Amino acid sequence: MSKQGKAFALGMALIALSLLTTACPKKPKPKVVTETASTIPPLQPLTTTTAPPEVPVTVTQPKDFVNETPTVTTEELPADIEAANRVAKERGFVRDAFFGYDESTLSADAQSALTATATWLKNNPRYSLLIEGHCDERGTEQYNLALGDRRANIAKEYLATLGVDASRIRTVSYGEERPFDPGHDESAYQKNRRAHLVLVGR
Repeated sequence: MSKQGKAFALGMALIALSLLTTACPKKPKPKVVTETASTIPPLQPLTTTTAPPEVPVTVTQPKDFVNETPTVTTEELPADIEAANRVAKERGFVRDAFFGYDESTLSADAQSALTATATWLKNNPRYSLLIEGHCDERGTEQYNLALGDRRANIAKEYLATLGVDASRIRTVSYGEERPFDPGHDESAYQKNRRAHLVLVGR
């Protein structure tokens, strides 16, 4: 073989060898991982959701107010009538009606006081009422007696319109004879212009 032929054959052999080495690369060795106690994650506890206990549902029927018998509440007062009047005044069961100067018409406050009294009287039929008409000291004695009478009667009529039996109510006028405040100024006069309500036994 000539030198040229040897060189050619050697070149071809080198080319083939290089092709083989590039076409089949070496595979890397696989890593072997060994697990230790520190690398193993801790086991998580199983969580189970439980439904809340069933609460029994109770259905309440609405009240039948049409067929329900109304209950009447009576207020217990002392047996002694004077003590009964004192307690009734303190608790606001019986309230006086006050008037303006030389007036016998009921103001809004007077109507409110008599309304509260009427409500209590209707629930406590064992008591009757005496209404006293009072005035301040201005005016003649005769004029004030007449004015006190008008004040007592207008209070009685108003109570009757609110459902209090008129037969349970008596009236009397004292004019200026029995002042609640003996003073001689407007503060005293305001206290003395009134229809004074007094409980009496039936």
